[in-house]
Amino acid sequence: MYEHIKKEDFELYKNISDEERRQSEGVELIPSENYVSEAVLEACGSILTNKYSEGYPGKRYYGGQENIDKIENLAIERAKKLFGAEHVNVQPYSGSPANTAIYFALLKFGDTVMGLKLDHGGHITHGLPIAFSGKAYNFVQYGVNKLTGRIDMEEVRKLAHAHKPKMIVAGFTAYPRDIEWKKFKEIADEIGAITMADISHTAGLVAAGVLESPVPYFDVVMTTTHKTLRGPRGAIIMCKEKFAKDIDRAVFPGLQGGPHEHTIAGKAVAFLEALQPEFKEYAMQIKKNAYHLAEELKKRNFKLVSDGTDTHLILVDLTNKGISGKDAQNALDRVGITLNKNTVPDDPRSPFDPSGIRLGTPAVTTRGMKEPEMEKIGEWIDRVVTYINDEKVLLKTKEEIREMCVKFPVPGIKI
Repeated sequence: MYEHIKKEDFELYKNISDEERRQSEGVELIPSENYVSEAVLEACGSILTNKYSEGYPGKRYYGGQENIDKIENLAIERAKKLFGAEHVNVQPYSGSPANTAIYFALLKFGDTVMGLKLDHGGHITHGLPIAFSGKAYNFVQYGVNKLTGRIDMEEVRKLAHAHKPKMIVAGFTAYPRDIEWKKFKEIADEIGAITMADISHTAGLVAAGVLESPVPYFDVVMTTTHKTLRGPRGAIIMCKEKFAKDIDRAVFPGLQGGPHEHTIAGKAVAFLEALQPEFKEYAMQIKKNAYHLAEELKKRNFKLVSDGTDTHLILVDLTNKGISGKDAQNALDRVGITLNKNTVPDDPRSPFDPSGIRLGTPAVTTRGMKEPEMEKIGEWIDRVVTYINDEKVLLKTKEEIREMCVKFPVPGIKI
């Protein structure tokens, strides 16, 4: 692979080769990362990258669209079938632009919106004060209960009735529990608010039916197409038919120009893969692996936010271990376990050096790892945290990890 890059740009080729080795020989636990299939890789690297196609199927501004329209319509129809959605826009470049498009379509600048606090598991696009969402709109932020680590739905109801937001956003980037979509919808209906769900992290689990879907209840649902959905880096917006025109106009020409049709082709492939029976087995194993890894960590006295997980994601508070999330991330990186430092609810530490780490199981599950491997990973994490300054222990652990990982090939990588 990459013979043309090797010939024309050896420096870049070397970088790619080094990254292939890193991915192959290490354990990927960042919950927002995954490995796409070779078919998705082929679509994303295809000649479709050559074509400009501003507009929508049947209403383009450039000529030569007969094949492009078929590809985009294929992605749309497959996404509708996968999620049971009335309308789907497959053009958003990524999750943040997609969320921005939803706000732009359905709100006016300055409107009141509710979203989950960033340090309680929300996303920067859910109202972080220094981000566009927090500057353009009046975000009221809800959080999790200090004792349970779960979203306090009574607090959500009280805030909703007190502030009367035009929109309520439900979804997360670092919250390990399932969302009570019906309760959110009930609260929104009580005050006449629009409902928006961000299922970027759990879309694959939702599509497979192992988590409840917000699509039947919510007005608008956004998801990225990577993470648990195991597609290319990108996003889609699903909505009720009555919001379709506003959403489409906000994506194009409101915020974007020409869509990336090579990525849309990759999305079409991923949606087809997710419609297959084996994808449900994969999604179920993600949850089993996450639960098992969480239990292994709890056995080793790691404090889990909310005391566990319903999804693919685990959030660990390392305060009782006497180590910061940043130091843990760096030490684990050195042995080949990749995860990310992360704030925990009401974290007293800086986001750049927080108290927690965030980890998940989509990527390791794609490689075929199951419960026995989760036991090993839990043991390795504990060992690294315990012996963080012992170079001999770290080197031994790195070799053990490499020996296990090479038995589970990464799709698309041949070393």
